[in-house]
Amino acid sequence: MAHVARRPRPSVSLLATDGRPHPLQETLMAVTLVLGVLAFVTAMFSSLHLISSWAGLVGILTGAFGQYISVTTRERFVLILGMGASAIGFFLGMAHGGLFGGLVG
Repeated sequence: MAHVARRPRPSVSLLATDGRPHPLQETLMAVTLVLGVLAFVTAMFSSLHLISSWAGLVGILTGAFGQYISVTTRERFVLILGMGASAIGFFLGMAHGGLFGGLVG
C-alpha cells in the first residue's frame, strides 16, 4: 500500500492569515493598538485630555488608513479594536477639554 502524503488543512480561524508578510499593515496594526490603549487609559483622567484626544485622533486616522490597505481578517480585527479604543479615548478627551483645551484662547 502506497503512502499518500497529506497536505495540512488550512486553519479555519477568525484570525487566520494568508501566510505572507505584510510589514506595513502589521506596523499600522501595532501603532493603532498602542495609540488606542494610550487614548483609552489616559481618557480616564480628565487632566490628561490633551494626550487622550490627540492619541485618539491619530489612532483613528492610522486605523482608517490601515483598514484601507489591510489584506487579512486578522489585520482588520486588530485595527477595529484599536480604532474603537482610540475613538472612546478621543471622545472622552474632547469632553474633558479637547485638543487645545487651556492652551489656546
